[in-house]
Amino acid sequence: MRTRSLLALVGVAAALSVSATVPASAADTPVLTTGSAGGTAVATGDVLSASLASGTAATLYSGSAGTSGVSCSASTFTATVTDNPAAPGTATESLTGHTFDSSTCTSNVVGVLGVTSITVDNLPYTTTVASDGTVTVTPAAGSVIQTTVKLRTLLGSITCVYQASSLSGTASNTDDSIAFTNQQFAKTSGSSLCFSNGYFTAKYVPVQDTSQSGSPSVYVN
Repeated sequence: MRTRSLLALVGVAAALSVSATVPASAADTPVLTTGSAGGTAVATGDVLSASLASGTAATLYSGSAGTSGVSCSASTFTATVTDNPAAPGTATESLTGHTFDSSTCTSNVVGVLGVTSITVDNLPYTTTVASDGTVTVTPAAGSVIQTTVKLRTLLGSITCVYQASSLSGTASNTDDSIAFTNQQFAKTSGSSLCFSNGYFTAKYVPVQDTSQSGSPSVYVN
């Protein structure tokens, strides 16, 4: 019995020694980190923000391959992290702000003289970011993703309302970006000058954790 007890004790000690020297597993790394992939964990409650990639525009065009519609060269989103589990997994955020600077917006729709405002309604939205880079934006239960576009026309001011059930995007560690391509909205109200479908495209870079000192870029693991 004494021999068995000593052997068991030696086995436990050896196991503890090995576990102390083995580096942390990938499971210890959360989905969202800052500084680098596998870097500092993004804490629950941290605020993330990003603006349009330099030299690009956020567009809402009438067709997926078209160039007619509305274009803005300044736009920003803000989201609060609500869950950041171990990777591989899916982090969750609350999208609390998504703005477009109307002074940078133009429209080439015939009869439209300019853009008065673009407003994202029904916030906050739930945003999920998976380890494979898939980004999904969904509204609260019973609600919709909605954007209201106010335009100046030859006939006066008009309001165009567009809705979608969800949006899909892609997060990339190459430039710490989130991109949306041809995400379809359907017009739910507005005059004939409001195109019947709006296809949203935008790239936001870099996504930064503004709650951490120096606002480091955010990586997906």
